[in-house]
Amino acid sequence: MQFRSTRVPAGAGPAVRFREALFRGLAPDGGLYQPALQPDLRSLLAGFSPRASFLEVAEGVSSALLAEELGREAVGRIGRRAFDFEPVLRDLSPGLRLLELFHGPTCAFKDFGACFQAAAMEELLAGEGRRAVILVATSGDTGSAVARAFHNRANIEVVILYPSGRVSPLQEKQLTTLGGNVTALEVHGSFDDCQRLAKLAFLDAELGERIPLTSANSINLGRLLPQAFYYVYGFARGKKGRRTAGRAAARVRFCVPSGNFGNLTAGVYAWKWGLPVEGFVAATNANDVVPEYLDSGRYQPRSSVRTLSNAMDVGDPSNFERLLEVFGRDPQAMRACIHGERVSDEQTRATLRRVHAEHGLLLDPHTAVGVQAAERFREQNGFDGELLVLATAHPGKFPEIVQEATGTPPALPVPLAAVLSLPKRSLPLEPLFEDLKALLLDRYTGA
Repeated sequence: MQFRSTRVPAGAGPAVRFREALFRGLAPDGGLYQPALQPDLRSLLAGFSPRASFLEVAEGVSSALLAEELGREAVGRIGRRAFDFEPVLRDLSPGLRLLELFHGPTCAFKDFGACFQAAAMEELLAGEGRRAVILVATSGDTGSAVARAFHNRANIEVVILYPSGRVSPLQEKQLTTLGGNVTALEVHGSFDDCQRLAKLAFLDAELGERIPLTSANSINLGRLLPQAFYYVYGFARGKKGRRTAGRAAARVRFCVPSGNFGNLTAGVYAWKWGLPVEGFVAATNANDVVPEYLDSGRYQPRSSVRTLSNAMDVGDPSNFERLLEVFGRDPQAMRACIHGERVSDEQTRATLRRVHAEHGLLLDPHTAVGVQAAERFREQNGFDGELLVLATAHPGKFPEIVQEATGTPPALPVPLAAVLSLPKRSLPLEPLFEDLKALLLDRYTGA
C-alpha cells in the first residue's frame, strides 16, 4: 500500500510506503498522507464472523493493507503487542448501540491508534540503531494515550504539547506523571496553538535535519489506519444482534463524536475499502465548522470555544483536509455519506441525565454528544436502521461533569486512579515556535 500527500492532484506526485509515512508524519509539502489508491477489501470486511475477536479483525485488515511491505509475521507481532484489549458492543435502545472504545490502558478510544503506532515503530526501529522523537499536540485524550503507549519504549522519546487549563485534571495527571522518555509541555494557549506549533516543527528544515521528528496525532497514518479496525469489528459484532432482531439487512450508520476528525476519517476509509455501511453522523459540540461545511459548502475555520466535551474543542480540524480529498472536494459527495449534527452543552447535560435515568448508564460528555446527535438524526430523518455510537471515553475521566449532570459519581477505573497521587511534571511554554524549536534542539539534537 502506498500513500501520497493530500496536496498533490489525485494520481500525481511521489508515493511513499507505510514506513516512510509512519516516521515522517507530515508530507514534505505540508500535506497529510493518505492512501494513493483505496484498496478493494469488500469480501474481507463483510466476511468477518460476529464471533471474531478484535485481534483477528485487526490482523486481517492490517495484513491486507501492510503485509506486502512489512511481511505477515511482522504485522502479526505488531497486532499482538498492540492489542491486549478490545471494544465492547452494548445495546442502549432498539436500533441504537454503543461501541465502547474505552477499555484500553488510558480508557479512551485513542489507545487503539497509539498502541498500534507504538508497536509498529518499535518493530521497525528494532535492530536499526536509530531513534525517533515523537511530537504530539493534544486536546485531552491523545496525549495520555500516546504517553502511555510509548512510555519506556526503547529508542523513542515523546514530547507532548497540551493547552494549560483546557484539559481535565485527570487528563493532565495522565500527561504529566510518567516521566522517563515522556516530556509534557504546558502551553499557555489553546489546542489550536498546540497544533500550530507541532505543524511548524514538522515543516522546519533545521529540525528535520537535526532531529528524527515524527508525530502521533491522527495526522500520522500509523495512528489513523488502526482506528478503522474497530469500525469493521463493530459492524461484524453487530451482525448477531441484527439477525436476532430480524434486521439482518438493516441499514447501518456510525455516529462519531468528532473534534479533530481523525476518528471519522478512519471510518470513512473503512467505508471506501468496502465496509457495507450507509454512512456516518458527525457529532460535534459548538465547534461546528464541519457541520457548517456540510450545510453550506463553505469551510470557515475559527478559534475554538470551550465546551464540556473538551477533547472536541477544535476550530480547524487537521483531518478535514483528508476528508476533502476522499470526496474530491465535493460538498455534495461528502454530504451523501456524512450527516453533521451539533450539540450544545445544555443538550449534553440533558443527555447525560436522561440516559442515566432511563438506562442506569453513565456516559462521558463526548459520548453524550454522540448519543444526542444519533437520536436527533434518527428522529428528523426517519432512519429505521441501526446506529452505532462510538463511546469514546470512560465517564470516570470526567467525574465533575458527570456527577453534576446525574447526581451520581462515576467509578474511577484502576488505571486512572493510580495516577492521581503522582506528582505533576511539566515544563511551561509560551505559544511561540521559536521557544519550542530551541527546546527541541537543546534536548534532542543527535537523538
